[in-house]
Amino acid sequence: MMTSPLNSEKSKPIGHMQPAPNGHEQSAHNGHVQSAHNGHVQPAHDGHVQPGAAPGIRVILADSQAIYRVGMKKVFALEDDIRVVAQAETLDNLRAALERYPTDVVVLEGQLIAGTIDAIPELVKHSPDAKLIVQVTEADEDNIVELYRRGVRGVVPRSISPDLLIKCVRKIADGETWIDNQSISWVIEAYRSQASSLTSPRVLPKLTKKELAIISCITRGMRNKEIAYQIGTTEQVIKNYLRKVYDKLGVSDRLELALYCLHHQLLKSYVQESEVIPLPPVAQVTPLRAKM
Repeated sequence: MMTSPLNSEKSKPIGHMQPAPNGHEQSAHNGHVQSAHNGHVQPAHDGHVQPGAAPGIRVILADSQAIYRVGMKKVFALEDDIRVVAQAETLDNLRAALERYPTDVVVLEGQLIAGTIDAIPELVKHSPDAKLIVQVTEADEDNIVELYRRGVRGVVPRSISPDLLIKCVRKIADGETWIDNQSISWVIEAYRSQASSLTSPRVLPKLTKKELAIISCITRGMRNKEIAYQIGTTEQVIKNYLRKVYDKLGVSDRLELALYCLHHQLLKSYVQESEVIPLPPVAQVTPLRAKM
């Protein structure tokens, strides 16, 4: 599912946090955390969850500027369901943090991956459960399209408001894609312009009825768990089917799959050429669209 933040409040900088006089960052509670300038990963407190406490959404803050890390940590500290497990000031520190701490969401400064083309695919490959949010200073069409293409789940401005950032983290942790209307247009246009070189199928790939049923669920915004219930199988089986579908169609994720279906009218073609495909009832699913 794609979530759009456009109708939310006007974006503004995240807080106005000042570094402590001794050069260390101030904790979001009552202590100090280790300064990032020593080049090490900073755990949040002791990096452990209190016994009996719900883990919530585990977040790593990766940013070269301490002021942003401190500000975001204080913002998240006010939320019961979001917990900062570590901070990193370099890409190497981020890799180390991902190896050490189970993570649901990474809030990543775009500048940390500037000039490193394979950084995002590498992070996605080695930490598939960690969903990436990239903060950018300006909305560059080519850059944003490439970020989504390589596996980023959300792109937000550095000036995003605290409330909107919190909403973004929750939506992405819940399996959605955070994308505004302008970025949707850019991604669709980029896909259409490159569709012939990426896929260019003269004959539509042969898909089974179950694969088509799963694809129809994806285009309606359903999650793997919901699809598994609808089809009558397990969530792991749905994941296995999706990997096969991605390989057959030459796409890499749910967003590209939805765009492929839109561009090639995949389901419409198969409905016309084959038997009726068992589709889930419209009333029980959510259409794939940008949520406001």
